[in-house]
Amino acid sequence: MRLIALVAAAAVVVAAGVTGYVVLGGGKDDRVDPSPTQSPTPPAPSPADPRGGGGDTATVKGWKVVANPSAGIKFDVPPQWALKSTSWVTYVSENDDPDDKPLIAIRAPAFLQEQWCSSDDDKDGTPEYTALAAAGSRRDNGAKSTEAIAGADPRTWVYGQYTQPDTAKVKAGTVEPFTTASGIKGSLGSAWSVGVAKTKKCTTNGKAWTFAFKTPQGDLASWSFFAAKGVPGEVPDATVRQIAATVRVYRAPAT
Repeated sequence: MRLIALVAAAAVVVAAGVTGYVVLGGGKDDRVDPSPTQSPTPPAPSPADPRGGGGDTATVKGWKVVANPSAGIKFDVPPQWALKSTSWVTYVSENDDPDDKPLIAIRAPAFLQEQWCSSDDDKDGTPEYTALAAAGSRRDNGAKSTEAIAGADPRTWVYGQYTQPDTAKVKAGTVEPFTTASGIKGSLGSAWSVGVAKTKKCTTNGKAWTFAFKTPQGDLASWSFFAAKGVPGEVPDATVRQIAATVRVYRAPAT
């Protein structure tokens, strides 16, 4: 598990295999390189408004809008969630991978209780934080179908964040057709872990959901959620579905 701070002004959170960092630019999808370098440091966003404003209104009263302009996606989260900047990428990797190659990533995430649990497993004096839950979105160019994405991505999040190196503890639900409140049709899948032994302070079972769909341009994209399972304050599955139902197309504000 490695801490990667590519922008000095950014606060980087590493949580049991989940790494976050700020990147500039973007390629065809969000299969990210963990080590892009030589990027100029952007201005630090305001803690109160890391997305830079915009005046967008959530579709659920009192909730917050989470926008990912690079993927053309936005969704809403309850007011207790905290938003990262649109250039922030969070990913999971194999704990023993010296190159820290991402298994899967989301961009422009939001976190619930970002410092829900803290530990110093490597005894270096620096605490590492585990969030209770996170959600974000990505482009999936190169994937075969929305069904394939919704089936595979939740399993990857649960493995990367909660069960590795044991794949047998990852269980998958049925991929189902799903339509958001804005009328986007796609596929919704879920996965969860069972029997994860509490070997470290912040070790828990976990769960993940992914809604995959085609954008108006015909590209594949997805929204994903992952969270601790079987803990006080666990995000109910009904709330996860409610968040997924807010996924809609992002359109840049008129200038």
